[in-house]
Amino acid sequence: MNRATIALTTLVLLSACSSIMDGDKVNYKTEGGTKVVPLDIPPDLTQLTRDTRYAVPGGPVTASAMGVRPAQAVATTAAKQVNDVRIERDGKQRWLVVNRSADAVWPIVQGFWKENGFEYVIEQQQLGLLETEWAENRAKIPQDFIRRSLGKVLDGLYSSGERDKFRTRIERNSTGGVDIFISHRGMSEEYKDQSKTGTIWAPRPSDSGLEAEFLSRLMIKLGVSAEQAKTNITAQEVVANKATLITRSDATLLNIPDTFDVAWRRVGLALDRTGFTVEDRDRAQGVYFVRYVDSASKDEKGFFGKMFSSSKSETGPVKYRIAVSNSGNATEVTVQNAAGATENSPVSQRILKLMADDLR
Repeated sequence: MNRATIALTTLVLLSACSSIMDGDKVNYKTEGGTKVVPLDIPPDLTQLTRDTRYAVPGGPVTASAMGVRPAQAVATTAAKQVNDVRIERDGKQRWLVVNRSADAVWPIVQGFWKENGFEYVIEQQQLGLLETEWAENRAKIPQDFIRRSLGKVLDGLYSSGERDKFRTRIERNSTGGVDIFISHRGMSEEYKDQSKTGTIWAPRPSDSGLEAEFLSRLMIKLGVSAEQAKTNITAQEVVANKATLITRSDATLLNIPDTFDVAWRRVGLALDRTGFTVEDRDRAQGVYFVRYVDSASKDEKGFFGKMFSSSKSETGPVKYRIAVSNSGNATEVTVQNAAGATENSPVSQRILKLMADDLR
């Protein structure tokens, strides 16, 4: 085979895999029909049917009302206007404020994640909640010469050793529009022990950079120019107030030196990032209705260690309320049982500790 033939063959191979991300930050689209195998999650961690007794009569302030009450009338705004979509931030937290009804925004956001290569494990319009399946960011795979040349042909043989999933929460705001929150959770493949004979999936910290990247892409999907989206996302970060865990004889609470509105958003994102199943929320009463599987007493790896284990938890999920309330110039967060009574058990303290770690 002469040099010209070799060069031509190499050029064909390189052009064949040009669809693989070329310098981009993220690429969750599989090549050649490769299907990402979902990580095994115990059945007791799948989404439960929403408990309708939590719905407040009239329902103008609950998440469940999104699917049943008429959309509020809002001023018509051209999709290409920046004022229609803007980004807000508090510390490392960012979210979109969109001056459109929830019904108008839902199908756009729903299609957005599928266009980016994701499938859903939770897709509930009445809660304004979308959660993707675990997927791999193929852009993180080293792009050496062989990988670039044969990547599409042997795509399934390469792995970054990481998996990501994203939760999107859409909440109606007081102006008739919606707030959109995107939270990331990550796992990495690590050796079980020093012998390096086997691997396990272990949690890794949430990536605020990935959250920002998808918020930027969603802004563009909603009609903002790429240049304006980049400018908004890269704006100077605001220093967030730190949350403090306070332990008293009668109760344990989380003190957030922010107004209720700010604290409500921060708590919601903390719950999303730490993997709680939020079954409903009532902003007027300041309550998130969640469920939690506690395994810390049996396993030092705690909640996250059990979450991706193939063995089932010995106890099923327990329903709790995360109560957010004003307290002078700050906001307090407490854990309540399903009946609304304040909890001060070791489990409730672990729940608050998980949240405090994310809000630090």
